[in-house]
Amino acid sequence: MRRQDTQTITDLISEYLKDNNLEQGYLEQQILASWDTTLGPLIARYTGEKEIRGGVLYVHIKSAPLRQELFGCRYQLVEKLNAAVGATGVIKDIRLLA
Repeated sequence: MRRQDTQTITDLISEYLKDNNLEQGYLEQQILASWDTTLGPLIARYTGEKEIRGGVLYVHIKSAPLRQELFGCRYQLVEKLNAAVGATGVIKDIRLLA
């Protein structure tokens, strides 16, 4: 007998994450993982530790001129990183640290 209510594995995982309140943490980890690919290898080379606390992405940047440049476009980076994981509001701000 064949089941009529089949679901894709993606839908099942997404439902599991929502049911167990794990979706936000999963999306935050996806944003951290997508930083290097979203911003490219040059910026990734000057990037240190990254973490998300309270909807704010904290990133250590090893170059002062690059930090200043990224500071000027941090709101565009927030939109770009949220779009990279297919969600809105995962992070609300970026703090660039020395």
